[in-house]
Amino acid sequence: MPNSNSNESIFSQLEAFGHKKVVFCSDPDTGLKAIIAIHDTTLGPALGGTRMWAYKTEADALHDVLRLSKGMTYKAAITGLNLGGGKAVIIGDSHRNKSEALLRKFGRFIKNLNGEFITAEDVGTNPRDMEYIRMETQYVTGVPESIGGSGDPAPIAALGVFMGIKACIKELYGNDNLAGRSVIVQGIGHVGENLVKLLRDENAKVYASDINEDRLGQVAKKYGAEAASNNIIFDIDADIYAPCALGATINTQTIKKLKCAIIAGSANNQLEDEAVHGQMLLDKGILYAPDYVINAGGLINCYSELMGFSKKRSLQLTENIYEATRNVLKLSKAESISTIEAANKIAEKRIDDIKKVKSTY
Repeated sequence: MPNSNSNESIFSQLEAFGHKKVVFCSDPDTGLKAIIAIHDTTLGPALGGTRMWAYKTEADALHDVLRLSKGMTYKAAITGLNLGGGKAVIIGDSHRNKSEALLRKFGRFIKNLNGEFITAEDVGTNPRDMEYIRMETQYVTGVPESIGGSGDPAPIAALGVFMGIKACIKELYGNDNLAGRSVIVQGIGHVGENLVKLLRDENAKVYASDINEDRLGQVAKKYGAEAASNNIIFDIDADIYAPCALGATINTQTIKKLKCAIIAGSANNQLEDEAVHGQMLLDKGILYAPDYVINAGGLINCYSELMGFSKKRSLQLTENIYEATRNVLKLSKAESISTIEAANKIAEKRIDDIKKVKSTY
């Protein structure tokens, strides 16, 4: 998890990130300590997952939720969805501190926001947890299909990353065929495993890496991937590096080591510092597919559930990530700016344009 400056005041952090509202939730009876961050609601209600994590400090939790919620605003904007950006974090160990009572109390806090924030699952939470929250509020998505939800978002999220990878391959090599290309997939969670399957189905060579060695062995065997330990992945000479675990794996140290031509994965906040490391990648000639552009499949899945869209429509919206990525790469090339700067420009323009429309109501 990213570090934060504990000396920085809460209000100065809100100002820096441009947040509309931040809610601190505390309930001694259930042990709930949570933060809900609503970044922007210009395009619609703020939608974002609830992450449960044993943060070292409350300042770390605040920094994480502010950064993640801003990312959701940009993700919805660039994907063409009518949603704002938000995120929630519950401070605690998801294996030991989670309970029905805690989740339902958290649901009450969401209910009190009257639809301004809608949540879904994230790291440390699952569809069953969303069911508990749903007992207290309607403002939750990603519940099981058996009770009218859209179910597991992982296959859709992986498809979006896959389309982003194909868009990058097209940009560099003139066609988007992945046969014979080599990809390092770091993190074999639900999204990572689905991505490995899609890549292997197109005959790409896959190096898979995960801290859980048993799971890594199972996934590698199942799809015919090559297992690689975490400490050697930056030494592998591969076409594509796909970070699918936690963020900030792209930093000054790793950029120096990287031998790949493309970075495209599902992890959030992959660049330790957007401005510095986006520029470093541009200078080194590594094509970076901005994470919030290509990992929007999970958000699209939740949006489709809210709107009552069919599975087919969800897939169509996710396939559009290919064109969204192409547009980012074109702007980056045309203006000689980093791809993250190009993506931010496109997202901010849509938000500003809709603000102007709303100001004339």
